[in-house]
Amino acid sequence: MNPAQTIQPVGDRFPALEEQEVVLTFYAPEAREVRVAGTFNDWRPERNPLEHTGYGEWSARLMLKSGQYQYRFVVDGVWTDELGATPTTPNPYGGFNSVLNVGLDDRTDLL
Repeated sequence: MNPAQTIQPVGDRFPALEEQEVVLTFYAPEAREVRVAGTFNDWRPERNPLEHTGYGEWSARLMLKSGQYQYRFVVDGVWTDELGATPTTPNPYGGFNSVLNVGLDDRTDLL
């Protein structure tokens, strides 16, 4: 191999394959515990507890690849619709899943 030819990391060639940090927040001033479950964690809320950040706000930092994800918050063990979330989609349980669209990483203009 010519030393001038180097192999680019996959993430440099295909930024959509790289994970990006996404922050989800939820307001629940009376909650003792808030978790998030969705298509990004196989709907298992125990995988993503939110941290209480003060003044009733909870947040979680997730590393996600570009794409569309559905999720719901679980507040003190109760699956909860996210009021005011847009967009949403009905779920088979009579509630609504929030929809998160993670765009391509900003580095896509390098392709």
